[in-house]
Amino acid sequence: MSTITAKDGTTIYYKDWGQGPVITFSHGWPLNSDAWDGQMLFLAQNGFRVVAHDRRGHGRSSQASSGNDMNGYADDLAAVIESLDLNDVTLVGHSTGGGEVARYIGRHGTKRVAGAVLIAAVPPIVVKTAANPEGLPIEVFDGLRSSLFKDRSQFYKDFAVMFYGANRPEAKVSQGMLDQFWLWSMQAGLKNSYDSIKAFSETDFTEDLKKFDVPTWSCTVRTTRSCRSKIQRRNRPGSSRERRKFTIRAGLTVSRLLTRMKSTPTC
Repeated sequence: MSTITAKDGTTIYYKDWGQGPVITFSHGWPLNSDAWDGQMLFLAQNGFRVVAHDRRGHGRSSQASSGNDMNGYADDLAAVIESLDLNDVTLVGHSTGGGEVARYIGRHGTKRVAGAVLIAAVPPIVVKTAANPEGLPIEVFDGLRSSLFKDRSQFYKDFAVMFYGANRPEAKVSQGMLDQFWLWSMQAGLKNSYDSIKAFSETDFTEDLKKFDVPTWSCTVRTTRSCRSKIQRRNRPGSSRERRKFTIRAGLTVSRLLTRMKSTPTC
């Protein structure tokens, strides 16, 4: 397997396909990089280099006891990018992965980044607070932790149905897709997926977002037919050519992502 070793000794698995402009993918909770295989295959076949890693404690990465927070996730992403010496990267993050991308930029800057794509991402913050009165009550996440601890296998089976919206009358979600979600989820360590709930729900990314100085596409997906998107075009001096290249790449990436997504996962 292809792996790198983080500073604390954690082994991070990654896949690296294709040649061309680089796009990295950060997955949602509690999955792993396999969740991006459809998009990665398409892009690798169409002139892009695509890289995705399993978050620490998930998939084929080692189940570290510590670092299961956004700082740890961002530093692991940085370790992959630096180990492979990736430059002019388009960072794509879904849900928790969007938080990972935001914290990466907050901690490591944009010297290697051409742009970012945040899809149904957790920033700026998910949980309800005085500063975020429209957020979800902490009891929602306490319930996730309780269900995960009591019977994670059944929890993941139930969660897969909600994840894909398979309980809607018009939904056409195969049993294979639901089983696939369960399999990916069960590959995550219990402590790692448990700790990650706090990371994706309670982390405040406000200060990280202020450090975005590259074009950023942020999209919330309700269904494959409905999308609200916001594009930020912030060009650094002397880099307008790279920013234009990003706009083309992001448009291609997001259009394909949206046609393949069944519904909006919440994590």
